[in-house]
Amino acid sequence: MNTHCSTDDIHAISATDPAGVGTAFREALAHFCSGVVIVTATDATGAPVGMTVGSFTSISMDPPLVGFFAGQNSTTLPHVIADGRFCVNVLSEDQHLLARTFARSGADKFAGTDWTPATNGSPRLAGAHAWIDCTLDQQQSIGDHDLVVGRVDALVVPQPNEPLVFHRSVFHGLRAHA
Repeated sequence: MNTHCSTDDIHAISATDPAGVGTAFREALAHFCSGVVIVTATDATGAPVGMTVGSFTSISMDPPLVGFFAGQNSTTLPHVIADGRFCVNVLSEDQHLLARTFARSGADKFAGTDWTPATNGSPRLAGAHAWIDCTLDQQQSIGDHDLVVGRVDALVVPQPNEPLVFHRSVFHGLRAHA
């Protein structure tokens, strides 16, 4: 049986239409599932800082590099860049409240949050699915975000649990099905 999708009822919005593209762009990208991480570092006083990131990716195996995008209006990003070291905390499926907390600006994100220093001094959040300790390798402005590339210094997978994912503006757990 052959099936096909008719485009008769689909209205394309041009990416050059500033009035319509914002909402349509967000809607289209909401259909892409992404993992959820919290990037942590320390500020100039040694206090922990962090932010939720959904645009994390592996970049290279040799040398081992990872990257993420952060909005240029982020108040945490300047601290990550200035510190030159950060920890990528890959969140577990039960850490959706932590993801929401670290997505907010201005709140004391570490209040009541258990963490220990990583090999580079950045906070490793308790209960994370994995930790990736990095040294800043590159930073580049692209559009309204900055690409941050980190050279991987250490990796830890502390427990065999499932990751947290984000799809259609909702956090989900990921379960394998045979």
